[in-house]
Amino acid sequence: MSTEDRALALVLGEARPDPGELATLFRALPPVEPGGLTGLWRGGVFDPEDRMARLLTRLRWYGKRFTDPENVDPLVCRTDDGALYTYDGMGSARLREVVRDGVASAAMIYDGRPIIDHFRRISGDVLMGAMDAKGEASTLYFHLTRDPGER
Repeated sequence: MSTEDRALALVLGEARPDPGELATLFRALPPVEPGGLTGLWRGGVFDPEDRMARLLTRLRWYGKRFTDPENVDPLVCRTDDGALYTYDGMGSARLREVVRDGVASAAMIYDGRPIIDHFRRISGDVLMGAMDAKGEASTLYFHLTRDPGER
């Protein structure tokens, strides 16, 4: 099974990751161009027990919206009635190409927080992310799927 196929199986919930597997998969996936991220992306986490993942669940995190490289809504959430809104408690962000594990790829840099979300491509419309937050001992791995009609 290819790296992309294994990562997609994890995104789809067809399998559970082995310890350390997410970091290995992330390093093996191809880079993403920042310009190719425009639009709304639905998010999910691989480990719902992670501290940051639990916070995202409480916020009813839906995903991320990339308007252009200078304007990113990192936390698009749902209201009680299902409508989408931008949660502004973490501020906004921008996109840049950043090197992680020796690979230059798109990364979302929070404007007012010491957080960088690094992205790698699983398929044309599915990404794997690695949230690197200063002061956090672990990396939160997550996935994004482009909303239909957002191409």
